[in-house]
Amino acid sequence: MPMTSLSWATVDLATVPHIVTDAVPGPNSQAYNARGMRHMIGYSSQVTLCPVVFEKGHGVTLTDVDGNVYIDFSSGIYVTTLGHCHPRVSEAVAKHANTLMNCHDFNTPIKVELLEKLAAIQPWDLTGMQLYDSGTTAVEAGLRVCRAATGRQEFISCFMDFHGKSGHAVSCGMINSTNGPGRAQGFYMVPRPYPYRPMFTKADGAIDTDAYLAFYDEFINCATTGNIAAFVLEPIQGWAGSIIPPDDFFPKLRKFCDDRGILLMVDEVLTSMGRTGKYFCMEHWDTRPDVVTVGKGFGNGFPVTGMLVSERYKDSINKISASTSYGGNPMACAAALASIEAMEQEGLLEHALRLGDYFMARMRAMQEAHPIIGEVRGVGCLLGIELVKDRTTKEPFAEAGKLVYQRAFQKGLAWVPAGHILRMSPPIVMELEIAAKGMDIIEESITEVEREYGY
Repeated sequence: MPMTSLSWATVDLATVPHIVTDAVPGPNSQAYNARGMRHMIGYSSQVTLCPVVFEKGHGVTLTDVDGNVYIDFSSGIYVTTLGHCHPRVSEAVAKHANTLMNCHDFNTPIKVELLEKLAAIQPWDLTGMQLYDSGTTAVEAGLRVCRAATGRQEFISCFMDFHGKSGHAVSCGMINSTNGPGRAQGFYMVPRPYPYRPMFTKADGAIDTDAYLAFYDEFINCATTGNIAAFVLEPIQGWAGSIIPPDDFFPKLRKFCDDRGILLMVDEVLTSMGRTGKYFCMEHWDTRPDVVTVGKGFGNGFPVTGMLVSERYKDSINKISASTSYGGNPMACAAALASIEAMEQEGLLEHALRLGDYFMARMRAMQEAHPIIGEVRGVGCLLGIELVKDRTTKEPFAEAGKLVYQRAFQKGLAWVPAGHILRMSPPIVMELEIAAKGMDIIEESITEVEREYGY
């Protein structure tokens, strides 16, 4: 087993976080935002709730333009899985930025090495591949492959999944009136098991996975033409708050799809490449997908994503005009290959699982101590804390979620908001002592907010 090497990302515990301004954001952040926000429109809630302006990052810390140093529990947005500016990745990108930046979809030595590495690390037969520069593009390509492979046109995705921000990717997730009059024709959504808020339960209160599958069967018969190309799902729902299905869900869904000639397309843009302590999150359930998308942590910050297709269906890629202008460029391939090699050679998958064990133990202790914590959940470094007004009614406590996010950020923790669910995605190179300090900040912020609300 490789030895974990975190020395490059080691930080003096006494020096982080380090807030030097009277308030966060500080004056320099405010000045830059005043300039930038005259032009850039449509910032995420991560920015609008605490609009700091970052200047640099190293390992597990971020530094803003005022000199404030933060512990990073966001990894950008689940992207810098190996920490900011991992030396292997930075050096690989720099090398290819100085030799060859783009040659469309011609093969290059570094692209061939990456494709061979992807074939080697996945435990299935996903031998057909294409490379892209955004998760949405990879998802759109995957949908087209499913149609080409099956000759069918319809798709089923699940409530609270998120699959991208264009066309059919939008129709696989939650939509609103700005997306048009409704979901694209042939796209449907069904509920999936949410253990804390189950729709179908057994007499003893346990979640009833079989009832969900029975509903899917009835739904296909009554609400679709039966022309289903694929089920499209996230293994763990990231945007929705790190929601993990029961262990029997994906094995049973695999059989459900096989029995009906439906493909299983798994969107691992957020969950793949080390985030959960595996290269692919579906490995946790030993369940083979037909099509997989990867991204975010794939290039550790460099925009590179991919679509992998099983041997049986890979020739369908030829039918979809699969190439892109930027996908698979040498810099992107170098970043992705260096990221995989770092995980392989530095024992980072194992370390992510050790971190996950720590986080879950700590969050369970917090749940016992704090009445507004309804549920905690996580695998590896993909984590969530669900806040409720009352544990019996499970009423979401979005106001508390917003305040906890802001308080912790002001104390020096950069992380990800999600309404009443606190989302955490720390880099998998984080040392346990820094992880503990970040959790201390979160717990302190929860305590303050509970006190303000009279708990």
